[in-house]
Amino acid sequence: MSEAVPVATAPRRRRTALEVLRELRQPKVAVMLALGFSSGLPFLLTANTFGYWLRDAGTSLIAIGFISWVGFAYAFKVYWSPLVDRIDVPLLGRLGRRRGWMLLCQILVAIGLLGMALVGTEGGLAAIGAFALLTAFASATQDIAIDAWRIEAAADADEVGLMTSAAQVGYRMALLVTDALIIAAAARVGWPLSYVGMAVLMTLGIVATLFAVEPARADTVLHQKAPLWTAQGLLDAIVGPFVDFFAKHKGAGLLMLLMVALYRLPDFVMGPMYNPYYHDLGLSKDTVAWVRGSFGLVATFAGIAAGGISAVRLGLLPTLVAGLVFEGFGTAAFALLAVHPDATVFASVMTLDAFAQAFAGVALVTYMSSLTSLGYTATQYAMLSSTYALLGKFLKGFSGATVDALTPTHGLLGAYATAFVATGLTAIPPLLLLLVLWRVQHLGRKNTVSA
Repeated sequence: MSEAVPVATAPRRRRTALEVLRELRQPKVAVMLALGFSSGLPFLLTANTFGYWLRDAGTSLIAIGFISWVGFAYAFKVYWSPLVDRIDVPLLGRLGRRRGWMLLCQILVAIGLLGMALVGTEGGLAAIGAFALLTAFASATQDIAIDAWRIEAAADADEVGLMTSAAQVGYRMALLVTDALIIAAAARVGWPLSYVGMAVLMTLGIVATLFAVEPARADTVLHQKAPLWTAQGLLDAIVGPFVDFFAKHKGAGLLMLLMVALYRLPDFVMGPMYNPYYHDLGLSKDTVAWVRGSFGLVATFAGIAAGGISAVRLGLLPTLVAGLVFEGFGTAAFALLAVHPDATVFASVMTLDAFAQAFAGVALVTYMSSLTSLGYTATQYAMLSSTYALLGKFLKGFSGATVDALTPTHGLLGAYATAFVATGLTAIPPLLLLLVLWRVQHLGRKNTVSA
């Protein structure tokens, strides 16, 4: 069965490498880079980095694990995505639907981060957790609008890949800032002031939104639909995206959703424990920040480039398979630090993990983008991204309890190591599903040719 592409599928000449490089100079690619940064900035500030702050303040691993559930906002965003797809933001609607939602959410993210900084851990977990939830909710909604803009602003399938790569570069740069630079800053000026700095950096996204051009490619399709306030329009907004998805992909759609749901488990399940692990290993904040900002940076860009090249040269399914293999080994490799907790091993493990996450991220985002349809872009992509986030977000809430339960028999570092190896093995089920999808796709193409 062939994969659906959200753009016209008429035969066209494939661009040369030089032509693709020339297209990098397009203003919308620069805007996409900044919007990708804006999308990635809040993610770790309510997840792994937030856990580091809490651990520094003496919070238990169990509490850190459960407070990570504020990230469920990313998993549940599909439920309000039809609103983003079909309704203009009051007062900001003159910017256009996508830009209006992006600007509103960027302002709310900045407010949430400032609230976390002002309340601090001294204000109690409930108070700082409430601002973290606001940040995560606004960030998830921003992602809905940015993902729709990325797909709709592309002129054709090649530009979808180009825009996706730009978004991933920006996103990964933000992760490095919130996973490395902020830790070095926190060692010098403290966590609250560091979070204030992150709120200020959200202005990059605001500027990008103001410079962005509202995509018009989906307007024709949307204008053909019944108004949202009618029964037909409301039904189409809520049910239409799912009916369209399964009508297009048939039975393979369920396999696709299940594979997507499991694909990022190796990265997600132990997410809240990474920074507490470094803390308990005795690695200094400067060491963590330096390795992430040097080895991690190079490996991230290498992973993005390799993932993009692989998707073009080998195809999406082979690239997804390679990404899973990298993910599994990258996550399990953290167990080595329990035996050799030194900077050299840390740099090697971090390099592998950064490459794996970047490669797999490009593969999955490009694949999910290829499955959406104009008119339902925001909702269908939100459905797919919520699917891949839901199970991982749920399971990672138990990561602290798992390490805590293993500690009496394995010791603290042994408990961490065991959990990381077990998490790496979660790459096996989605790998098997990918092989089944590959077979289904091959048979579908074979039947099409025979017909």
